[in-house]
Amino acid sequence: MTTTESSRRSVSNPDVAAGVAQFLSPVVIDLMALVVNGKQAHWHVRGPNFIGVHKLLDAVVKHAQAYADLAAERVVALGLPIDARLGNVAAKTSTQELTPGFQQWDDTIAEVIAQIDAALTWVNEAVKELDELDQNSQDVAIEIARGLDKDRWLLFAHIAAG
Repeated sequence: MTTTESSRRSVSNPDVAAGVAQFLSPVVIDLMALVVNGKQAHWHVRGPNFIGVHKLLDAVVKHAQAYADLAAERVVALGLPIDARLGNVAAKTSTQELTPGFQQWDDTIAEVIAQIDAALTWVNEAVKELDELDQNSQDVAIEIARGLDKDRWLLFAHIAAG
């Protein structure tokens, strides 16, 4: 095999790549939806805790973008494309649509937590299913789960009683 032929071949086993894409693609879709919806929530939050929630939502969006990039790059590194174009994200996300317009800070937090929970469903599925398929990809899913759990906790702490 020549160097040119070698550089054109996928860097991984096609079956592993397909399996990883099966479990990480929905993660990317829901994280990209969280990016857009989190920014929407950031712009429209209102109430006495505005500034803290406003800033925290910026952090959640930043993290979700980084996690989506991490998962997408893993799929691409294995030799497959990822489709996170806006229309595909809108059609395939498991996240619920946010309430339009301005929202009180506690309602905003509850809606964003629901967005994170939807994404975590796919992330946790990926952690489980990638265990025997590809542990490097599982590590990606675990890292994302840890980060989303932390962001969820930081949001939840604002609305938790006692």
